[in-house]
Amino acid sequence: MTNAVPYASGNQSAPARWLDITGEICPMTFVRTRLALDALETGDLLHVTLRGAEPLRNVRRSAEALGHIILSQEKMTDDRAVLLILKA
Repeated sequence: MTNAVPYASGNQSAPARWLDITGEICPMTFVRTRLALDALETGDLLHVTLRGAEPLRNVRRSAEALGHIILSQEKMTDDRAVLLILKA
């Protein structure tokens, strides 16, 4: 993964919260993500680092189902991925 931060340029601000759930398994991956999103204000950004295809699929799908917006998704070389979520 490069150190480039996709939201650093442009009009978006830095994430209000960073969440590392690489040590969690489903369904706790989305439970922790949901709790973090619930604590944010509308329009805030959540940066989520997770591990594995299933958590990536489930967190992304669940966040979108709740109306939140996935601004970016970046896969890393070690089975981790990073999601940037805009709270709706």
